Amino acid sequence: MPVRASSLTGMDQQSSDGTVETRVVSGEFEVTGWDETRYFGADDPDGTQLARATVRKTFTGAVSGSSVTELLTAGAGTGQGYVASELFEGSIDGRKGTVVFQHGGVGDESASTAFGNIVPGTGTDELAGLRGTVAYRHDETGAVITLSLQN
Repeated sequence: MPVRASSLTGMDQQSSDGTVETRVVSGEFEVTGWDETRYFGADDPDGTQLARATVRKTFTGAVSGSSVTELLTAGAGTGQGYVASELFEGSIDGRKGTVVFQHGGVGDESASTAFGNIVPGTGTDELAGLRGTVAYRHDETGAVITLSLQN
């Protein structure tokens, strides 16, 4: 059963002690396009593979819109890694505009690590000034993006 996208906390507000409160929003997404080109290791299926992909997604819920991503992948054996710059266009918790997410991760069968951030200064229109982190999850409930926002 898919996870429903929702705003989990209220709007950002600065507390009396000067700290910025965050709000968490999430949405479902679907990969609608994947155009990949291998640029190293294409002739050796058991060796290191490097590829570049243009990935397109659609988002629904509190994160609603579409994105285009330039993705670099690397892998050998059971180890894999990726880095991505993703231009999102749509609305986040009702605020419209564009913003860039940068994310990536590495892992193998024993452990994995991931990161994701909103690139400061890339927000336009109502998303101008947006800051925070980005997390992607793919599991039995579906594909979910979660943003922890500071503006």
